[in-house]
Amino acid sequence: MNQLFDVSTTSRNMVSKFLSGYTLDQLNTIPEGFSNNLIWNIGHIIVSQQLLVYKLSGLPMMISDDLVEKYKKGTKPEHIATQAEVDEIKSLLFESINQTKVDYDNKIFKDYMEYTTSTGDHVLRNAEDAMSFSNFHEGLHIGIMMGIRKFI
Repeated sequence: MNQLFDVSTTSRNMVSKFLSGYTLDQLNTIPEGFSNNLIWNIGHIIVSQQLLVYKLSGLPMMISDDLVEKYKKGTKPEHIATQAEVDEIKSLLFESINQTKVDYDNKIFKDYMEYTTSTGDHVLRNAEDAMSFSNFHEGLHIGIMMGIRKFI
């Protein structure tokens, strides 16, 4: 399991560079040909990790319902993220992974509501599956973010 958390940390370090390397305006820019922006992708990976790992385990999430509604699967940027929202997302970037590690070590993940991913070919059966899939999902969104950065 340490490998999963190492990958998560590496992923979040990459994402953190987007938060520190771009202005608020750049984070909110949706380039032509794209359906979202950098900050949406970052918010989305945090929300997705929380939904997949905590909510499907029947546990309270570390994020607000407001954040879930803005960044869950099927949403798109319909507002300009404020600096306060960016700061909240920035603080959650590592806090969420660190807390997940603590919670995993404390063995709080007992139940899980089986979930078939949107690709339809991967079934998550427990929190470990969810953590592994979350790393894959984050990698996809980092790739999208690398594309977006070329146009802002």
